[in-house]
Amino acid sequence: MLSPNDIFHRMFDKDAFSKWMGMELVSVGPGTCTLRMQVRQEMLNGFGVAHGGITFSLADSAFAFACNSHGRHAVSIHCTIEHVAPVREGDVLTATATEENLGNSISNYAIRITRADETPVAFFRGVAYRKKTAWT
Repeated sequence: MLSPNDIFHRMFDKDAFSKWMGMELVSVGPGTCTLRMQVRQEMLNGFGVAHGGITFSLADSAFAFACNSHGRHAVSIHCTIEHVAPVREGDVLTATATEENLGNSISNYAIRITRADETPVAFFRGVAYRKKTAWT
């Protein structure tokens, strides 16, 4: 069976979008993943703050790597996000995915997105469907 780190690299190596976003792996383990990235000018909306899709995408990637870390292919079936603070150009964001429930076919995750000073900017929740297909 592949390790969570091996699975991360199999997924990330083909993930052009996460690479474009500038995501970097901080840590990965069974049921967890932490990613970091810096917000760039081209990620800002008309209000001069990060587009909500930026924090969503960072959290969604951490969620994907965490829910696949157990060795079976997993895909999202439901995600929500609450934005609680604006994100500005230059902010370094960290998304930490934590497994709350690992079922045979359904798993649940909470992802906390913070600035470098650990101030929360968003809270994301994800539900994944776990396929029978194993990572090999």
